[in-house]
Amino acid sequence: MKKIIISVFFILAFGCKTEQPKIPTMEEEVQVLASDDFKGRETGTEEELKAADYIRGLMVEMGLEPKGNAGTYYQTFTFKPKKDPHQQTTFQNAGDSTITGTNVIGFIDNKSSNTVVIGAHYDHLGTGGEGSLHRGEPEVHNGADDNASGVAVLLDLANKIKGRELSNNYLFITFSGEEMGLLGSNFFTKNPTLDLKEVAYMFNLDMVGRLREDKTLSVSGTGTSPIWPQVLNASNSGFKLVLNESGVGPSDHTSFYLQDIPVLHFFTGQHEDYHRPSDDAEKLNYDGMRQISSYLLSLVVELDDDNKLAFRKTKNESEEVPRFKVTLGVVPDYLFDGKGMRIDGISEEKPAQKAGLQKGDIVIQLGDSTVVDMMSYMRALSTFEPGDTTSVRVLRNDQTLKKPITF
Repeated sequence: MKKIIISVFFILAFGCKTEQPKIPTMEEEVQVLASDDFKGRETGTEEELKAADYIRGLMVEMGLEPKGNAGTYYQTFTFKPKKDPHQQTTFQNAGDSTITGTNVIGFIDNKSSNTVVIGAHYDHLGTGGEGSLHRGEPEVHNGADDNASGVAVLLDLANKIKGRELSNNYLFITFSGEEMGLLGSNFFTKNPTLDLKEVAYMFNLDMVGRLREDKTLSVSGTGTSPIWPQVLNASNSGFKLVLNESGVGPSDHTSFYLQDIPVLHFFTGQHEDYHRPSDDAEKLNYDGMRQISSYLLSLVVELDDDNKLAFRKTKNESEEVPRFKVTLGVVPDYLFDGKGMRIDGISEEKPAQKAGLQKGDIVIQLGDSTVVDMMSYMRALSTFEPGDTTSVRVLRNDQTLKKPITF
């Protein structure tokens, strides 16, 4: 991994005050946030605080107002790490064995009764830990796509909105503690620094750095307001949109949805570097990130004259997900809209690799069950126990292959 010299970018961001301040490019911002110097931005660490200070400095340069606690850009929260993964995290006063996370919040005050919230988490996994898919010695997880990409697009969008005459207020918040269970967004919605009744809607940017050649963009939460499908399609400038209705998902928009706020979560898809040390800055599609930022700006402009959007409850698709006792050892392609379950990555020493499955294979049958989509794949997988042997049928190019699988 390349070690980026942070001082160069701090000079760019916070240099000579006699000249017009130069906001770093998205490439420069990601290179800073995803450098080894920040050691994976784990919640509560000195390196996460360095990342928070870097983001705060950029908000200052853009002219965003502080909207944290006590006139600052920061909102801190303290919690004790969970011993049981199923245990609910509770916030508490600082003490022994506690961790303190820091949300960074900037604001554009247009004196409106409506505020738009745009969020992205900036924390990551440090040198590994429970959420890592890396096997081996601890290693820095730089989290370029997850989620320096979302922070960079958020800051770019903030700078664009700051330069336009718009009616709504705009609050930009980079969350801490997302990787530990949406902690920063949960804390903010329960301890907001503005009246949540004034929030018109919320955009969440999480992993938006790997736009593919076919420009597939996943947008979740489209059922949380009746207006979403119409606005998304009317403003679309060439994306292949994959729309999902549920307002509940594994990212920070969920915290706002649970407060009856319309939400959208933007996402460019899983990949083999997810939660691994190899998620580095040079692998991102920065032109794609700029396209996403421009698309979001068009949505913001289109919605600027609207009052607070109507909210609608959605089906919680996560409640329908079966429980698994085994794994195939693949990364599904969540943006695939054909028939079957397309494999986007293979984990080492897992059943799929041992059976000779490859990235790009499309699973069409697992055991006796036909696989037509992600949900049918998960239902089929949930029927197996450790030690079971079965077969899997996949499409590879123009061939149908049958492979034996042992869980």
